[in-house]
Amino acid sequence: MVDTNRITGAAREFGGKVQGAIGDAAGSHRASIEGRLNEAQGTAENLFGQAKDAVHHAVDTVAHQAEDAYDQGRHYAWKGHQKSVEWPHASLVVAGLVGLGLGLLISKL
Repeated sequence: MVDTNRITGAAREFGGKVQGAIGDAAGSHRASIEGRLNEAQGTAENLFGQAKDAVHHAVDTVAHQAEDAYDQGRHYAWKGHQKSVEWPHASLVVAGLVGLGLGLLISKL
């Protein structure tokens, strides 16, 4: 989706070019200067819109990657749960080893 700043900036930039060219052709320094000013404002607005579009794109990309990581984590957690249901004794052994390791760490302190 294109940001509205890009559209209005491009229109203002084009209008400024036309106004500057008409001012140059007519010999009006004021119209020429105003045209160049409008052209510069349009360029700045267009660049601002491009920056906003880039930020929106980056945010969308990060959000999709976070969602994928969350889904993958849920998948692995579910697989681990299924394995612990299939092999309850293995889960008890792992829990016992973790408890033993924590007990040894605490007793050393």
